[in-house]
Amino acid sequence: MLRVALTGGIATGKTYVRQRLAARGVPTIDADTIAREVVEPGTPGLAAIAAQFGPRVLDASGALDRAALGRIVFSDAGARRELEAIVHPAVYGAIAHWLARVQRSGSPAMAVADIPLLYETGRQGDFDVVVVAACDAATQVARLVARDRIPEDEARLRIAAQWPIADKTRLADVVIDTGGSFEDTDRQVDEVHAALLARAAAAPLAGRSGLESG
Repeated sequence: MLRVALTGGIATGKTYVRQRLAARGVPTIDADTIAREVVEPGTPGLAAIAAQFGPRVLDASGALDRAALGRIVFSDAGARRELEAIVHPAVYGAIAHWLARVQRSGSPAMAVADIPLLYETGRQGDFDVVVVAACDAATQVARLVARDRIPEDEARLRIAAQWPIADKTRLADVVIDTGGSFEDTDRQVDEVHAALLARAAAAPLAGRSGLESG
Protein backbone atom coordinates (compact mmCIF):
# COMPACT_ATOMS: atom_id res chain seq x y z
CA MET A 1 0.00 0.00 0.00
CA LEU A 2 1.33 3.40 -1.00
CA ARG A 3 1.42 5.76 1.96
CA VAL A 4 0.77 9.27 0.72
CA ALA A 5 1.05 12.47 2.72
CA LEU A 6 -0.95 15.46 1.51
CA THR A 7 0.29 18.79 2.80
CA GLY A 8 0.59 22.46 1.91
CA GLY A 9 -0.17 25.69 3.73
CA ILE A 10 -3.18 26.94 5.60
CA ALA A 11 -5.98 27.71 3.09
CA THR A 12 -4.11 26.31 0.09
CA GLY A 13 -6.80 23.78 -0.81
CA LYS A 14 -5.65 20.62 0.99
CA THR A 15 -9.14 19.81 2.20
CA TYR A 16 -10.60 20.11 -1.29
CA VAL A 17 -7.91 17.85 -2.75
CA ARG A 18 -8.41 15.29 0.02
CA GLN A 19 -12.16 15.29 -0.54
CA ARG A 20 -11.70 14.77 -4.28
CA LEU A 21 -9.40 11.81 -3.64
CA ALA A 22 -11.87 10.37 -1.13
CA ALA A 23 -14.61 10.67 -3.76
CA ARG A 24 -12.46 8.44 -5.96
CA GLY A 25 -12.45 5.75 -3.28
CA VAL A 26 -9.09 6.54 -1.68
CA PRO A 27 -9.00 6.05 2.12
CA THR A 28 -8.10 9.40 3.69
CA ILE A 29 -7.58 10.86 7.15
CA ASP A 30 -7.34 14.47 8.31
CA ALA A 31 -4.71 15.41 10.89
CA ASP A 32 -6.63 18.56 11.83
CA THR A 33 -9.64 16.45 12.80
CA ILE A 34 -7.44 14.18 14.90
CA ALA A 35 -5.81 17.23 16.52
CA ARG A 36 -9.24 18.39 17.68
CA GLU A 37 -10.16 14.95 18.98
CA VAL A 38 -7.02 14.54 21.09
CA VAL A 39 -7.78 17.74 23.04
CA GLU A 40 -11.47 17.13 23.72
CA PRO A 41 -12.70 17.44 27.33
CA GLY A 42 -11.46 14.59 29.46
CA THR A 43 -8.45 13.76 27.28
CA PRO A 44 -4.84 13.73 28.47
CA GLY A 45 -4.11 16.24 25.71
CA LEU A 46 -6.45 18.87 27.10
CA ALA A 47 -5.17 18.30 30.63
CA ALA A 48 -1.60 18.83 29.41
CA ILE A 49 -2.55 22.03 27.57
CA ALA A 50 -4.34 23.43 30.60
CA ALA A 51 -1.33 22.62 32.77
CA GLN A 52 1.01 24.33 30.31
CA PHE A 53 -1.00 27.45 29.46
CA GLY A 54 -3.36 27.84 32.40
CA PRO A 55 -7.14 28.39 32.67
CA ARG A 56 -7.03 31.28 30.17
CA VAL A 57 -7.20 28.72 27.32
CA LEU A 58 -10.35 27.03 28.64
CA ASP A 59 -13.91 28.25 28.18
CA ALA A 60 -16.61 28.34 30.87
CA SER A 61 -17.48 24.69 30.28
CA GLY A 62 -13.87 23.53 30.65
CA ALA A 63 -13.41 22.85 26.93
CA LEU A 64 -10.51 24.25 24.94
CA ASP A 65 -10.98 27.89 23.90
CA ARG A 66 -9.33 27.63 20.50
CA ALA A 67 -9.46 31.35 19.82
CA ALA A 68 -7.69 32.16 23.07
CA LEU A 69 -5.07 29.50 22.48
CA GLY A 70 -4.60 30.65 18.90
CA ARG A 71 -3.90 34.22 19.99
CA ILE A 72 -1.10 32.89 22.19
CA VAL A 73 0.60 30.40 19.90
CA PHE A 74 0.39 32.32 16.63
CA SER A 75 2.25 35.25 18.16
CA ASP A 76 4.77 33.29 20.26
CA ALA A 77 6.97 30.69 18.59
CA GLY A 78 8.02 29.23 21.94
CA ALA A 79 4.41 28.74 23.02
CA ARG A 80 3.64 27.17 19.67
CA ARG A 81 6.43 24.64 20.12
CA GLU A 82 5.12 23.81 23.60
CA LEU A 83 1.67 23.14 22.16
CA GLU A 84 3.06 21.06 19.32
CA ALA A 85 5.04 18.91 21.77
CA ILE A 86 1.72 17.99 23.36
CA VAL A 87 -0.44 17.51 20.28
CA HIS A 88 1.82 16.15 17.54
CA PRO A 89 2.81 12.83 19.15
CA ALA A 90 -0.84 11.99 19.74
CA VAL A 91 -1.76 12.92 16.18
CA TYR A 92 0.98 10.86 14.56
CA GLY A 93 0.16 7.93 16.80
CA ALA A 94 -3.45 8.02 15.63
CA ILE A 95 -2.36 8.24 11.99
CA ALA A 96 -0.08 5.24 12.45
CA HIS A 97 -2.88 3.12 13.86
CA TRP A 98 -5.22 4.23 11.07
CA LEU A 99 -2.73 3.32 8.35
CA ALA A 100 -2.20 -0.08 9.91
CA ARG A 101 -5.96 -0.69 10.02
CA VAL A 102 -6.41 0.37 6.41
CA GLN A 103 -3.65 -1.94 5.27
CA ARG A 104 -5.12 -4.86 7.20
CA SER A 105 -8.58 -4.18 5.76
CA GLY A 106 -7.63 -5.44 2.32
CA SER A 107 -4.55 -3.60 1.19
CA PRO A 108 -5.96 -0.81 -0.98
CA ALA A 109 -3.54 0.65 -3.51
CA MET A 110 -2.97 3.77 -1.41
CA ALA A 111 -4.03 5.72 1.66
CA VAL A 112 -3.75 9.49 2.06
CA ALA A 113 -3.05 11.39 5.28
CA ASP A 114 -3.74 15.14 5.13
CA ILE A 115 -1.06 16.62 7.43
CA PRO A 116 -0.69 20.43 7.28
CA LEU A 117 2.53 20.53 9.32
CA LEU A 118 4.24 17.53 7.74
CA TYR A 119 7.48 19.33 6.87
CA GLU A 120 7.45 21.46 10.00
CA THR A 121 7.42 18.28 12.10
CA GLY A 122 10.05 16.56 9.98
CA ARG A 123 7.88 13.50 9.27
CA GLN A 124 7.92 13.52 5.47
CA GLY A 125 10.27 10.54 5.48
CA ASP A 126 7.53 8.38 7.01
CA PHE A 127 5.64 8.40 3.70
CA ASP A 128 6.26 7.02 0.24
CA VAL A 129 4.97 10.08 -1.59
CA VAL A 130 4.37 13.68 -0.54
CA VAL A 131 1.77 15.72 -2.43
CA VAL A 132 1.66 19.47 -1.84
CA ALA A 133 -1.45 21.56 -2.53
CA ALA A 134 -0.26 25.08 -3.35
CA CYS A 135 -1.53 28.46 -4.47
CA ASP A 136 -0.05 31.95 -4.69
CA ALA A 137 0.32 34.03 -1.52
CA ALA A 138 -2.39 36.56 -2.36
CA THR A 139 -4.94 33.80 -2.95
CA GLN A 140 -3.92 32.08 0.28
CA VAL A 141 -4.42 35.26 2.33
CA ALA A 142 -7.76 36.05 0.67
CA ARG A 143 -9.04 32.52 1.26
CA LEU A 144 -8.03 32.53 4.91
CA VAL A 145 -9.62 35.94 5.57
CA ALA A 146 -12.88 34.79 3.95
CA ARG A 147 -12.91 31.34 5.55
CA ASP A 148 -12.08 32.31 9.13
CA ARG A 149 -13.47 35.86 9.03
CA ILE A 150 -10.29 37.33 10.44
CA PRO A 151 -8.35 40.53 9.64
CA GLU A 152 -5.70 40.33 6.95
CA ASP A 153 -2.87 40.97 9.41
CA GLU A 154 -3.99 38.01 11.53
CA ALA A 155 -4.22 35.85 8.43
CA ARG A 156 -0.66 36.74 7.47
CA LEU A 157 0.51 35.97 11.01
CA ARG A 158 -1.02 32.50 10.83
CA ILE A 159 0.50 31.84 7.43
CA ALA A 160 3.90 32.98 8.69
CA ALA A 161 3.70 30.38 11.48
CA GLN A 162 4.13 27.67 8.82
CA TRP A 163 6.90 27.00 6.34
CA PRO A 164 6.70 29.14 3.18
CA ILE A 165 4.69 27.27 0.56
CA ALA A 166 7.58 27.71 -1.90
CA ASP A 167 9.81 25.62 0.38
CA LYS A 168 7.20 22.86 0.53
CA THR A 169 6.70 22.74 -3.23
CA ARG A 170 10.44 22.50 -3.73
CA LEU A 171 10.60 19.40 -1.54
CA ALA A 172 7.38 17.78 -2.78
CA ASP A 173 7.17 14.69 -4.96
CA VAL A 174 3.99 16.05 -6.55
CA VAL A 175 2.48 19.56 -6.60
CA ILE A 176 -1.18 20.33 -7.25
CA ASP A 177 -1.75 23.99 -8.10
CA THR A 178 -5.07 24.98 -6.53
CA GLY A 179 -4.90 28.61 -7.54
CA GLY A 180 -7.07 28.21 -10.62
CA SER A 181 -10.60 26.96 -11.15
CA PHE A 182 -12.14 23.96 -9.45
CA GLU A 183 -12.15 22.26 -12.84
CA ASP A 184 -8.41 22.78 -13.21
CA THR A 185 -7.76 21.41 -9.72
CA ASP A 186 -10.02 18.42 -10.45
CA ARG A 187 -8.05 17.67 -13.61
CA GLN A 188 -4.77 17.68 -11.67
CA VAL A 189 -6.24 15.48 -8.93
CA ASP A 190 -7.35 12.99 -11.60
CA GLU A 191 -3.86 12.96 -13.09
CA VAL A 192 -2.17 12.53 -9.71
CA HIS A 193 -4.61 9.79 -8.70
CA ALA A 194 -3.91 7.86 -11.91
CA ALA A 195 -0.15 8.28 -11.52
CA LEU A 196 -0.21 7.05 -7.91
CA LEU A 197 -2.33 4.06 -8.85
CA ALA A 198 0.15 3.20 -11.58
CA ARG A 199 3.06 3.53 -9.18
CA ALA A 200 1.36 1.35 -6.59
CA ALA A 201 0.59 -1.31 -9.18
CA ALA A 202 4.10 -1.30 -10.64
CA ALA A 203 5.97 -1.43 -7.35
CA PRO A 204 3.74 -2.07 -4.33
CA LEU A 205 5.17 -0.43 -1.24
CA ALA A 206 4.49 -1.50 2.34
CA GLY A 207 5.30 1.88 3.83
CA ARG A 208 8.29 3.05 5.82
CA SER A 209 9.11 2.15 9.36
CA GLY A 210 8.46 5.58 10.86
CA LEU A 211 4.73 4.98 11.01
CA GLU A 212 4.66 1.24 11.62
CA SER A 213 2.15 0.38 14.29
CA GLY A 214 0.20 -2.58 15.53
